[in-house]
Amino acid sequence: MPLPRRFPTVESPSLLARFPFLPQGEEWLKSLLTSNNIDLDTLIDGDWVEPIRIRGMQRMLESINLTEGVSATTRHDIHEPYGQMVEGLGFYYAMLVVCASFDERLVKRWVEGEASRADKILGESVDEQTFDLVTRTYLSDVRSKVEAIAGASIHAKRSTTTIFEIPMTDFIEISPRITGAYWTIVNRPISGGWVTMCPASGENSRQRLARLLKERIREVLVARCKENMEKMDDEFAAKFADPVGKMVAELQLHKSQEIQVTAANKGDWPPCMNSVISDLGSGENVNHAGRRFLANMCRALGISVEEAASFFVNAPDFNAETTRYQLTHLYEGEYTPEKCNTLKLHARCPVSQGTVSDSLCRFEWMTHPLKYVRAQQRRRARDEPPEPPAGENEQKTGVTEGGAGDNAS
Repeated sequence: MPLPRRFPTVESPSLLARFPFLPQGEEWLKSLLTSNNIDLDTLIDGDWVEPIRIRGMQRMLESINLTEGVSATTRHDIHEPYGQMVEGLGFYYAMLVVCASFDERLVKRWVEGEASRADKILGESVDEQTFDLVTRTYLSDVRSKVEAIAGASIHAKRSTTTIFEIPMTDFIEISPRITGAYWTIVNRPISGGWVTMCPASGENSRQRLARLLKERIREVLVARCKENMEKMDDEFAAKFADPVGKMVAELQLHKSQEIQVTAANKGDWPPCMNSVISDLGSGENVNHAGRRFLANMCRALGISVEEAASFFVNAPDFNAETTRYQLTHLYEGEYTPEKCNTLKLHARCPVSQGTVSDSLCRFEWMTHPLKYVRAQQRRRARDEPPEPPAGENEQKTGVTEGGAGDNAS
């Protein structure tokens, strides 16, 4: 479902300064440039606009460093015209720099930082009217109800909480991009086409909804950056060579060394595994099913937790501590990697999607990625085309036709 055809009106400049990425803010940003006589050369080299460039560079650095997103605090008061100009055009300058880099990893890191900042502010800081306005900008509709807090005393007058509901169509479109069981449609209460955003994981209903909005904001910003890059020519991009160079160098400092795997071992990996690794390496926000599958495959193939963690470092939401914790949990659970049908269901089979061609995957008996690995090992050992594995060979893989991935979700 696309964005609403008609966005709610935003009249507050301070609100636009806080959320300069809003679609309603595009004309406002242009008006800031016009009213302050700021052309492109002035924005790049003008002495008096240095605070704007500093704020823009700060937004990019905070995104690259993968903290909690771009900081919500500013040096200037966004309720004053000068503060609104610095915050709004700081965002605009940062966007131009990351687009002029034509570096997808930098674009995705910056977008992740801006979206994470919005998630935090929407979930914790803004008033109800602002939250409703932003929500209706990115979703087709929203409604709320007040419920009593479970276990609260009947004498406590304020023991209530607000529960938000959104159309099922919005939830179905956005939720697959978020990892975790909460975001699976079968785990959400649905009534009359409305999905209830229940509190979970230590977050209230509003914070859960803000997390969903983060994905829509991310999507819109990526599309906006792609549109900008298509319009930029070499001459325009060259004007930002200095800040682009600084940001790309900073990004390289945070890029971990790729793990060294022998060509033979890496050649045994199935296309589905290589696809997840490739997507993560290019900064894609791989879904929960893909991440879980990669972790389970790494464990099954004897890849260490440290090596497995290195596959995730370029993910837009990467956090070293969280990644290690989740990998350790999966390794200790000794889950069987998901079978081929499960991967197809979750859009993680590149062969079925037509993006990769692999003759080995076309065999009828090829029902599990571990069968692919074993077949490749036999092919190398025998130097001949693989045959359907015998029953005892299937037992050696720990995978059977009916049991593959039975304990994985």
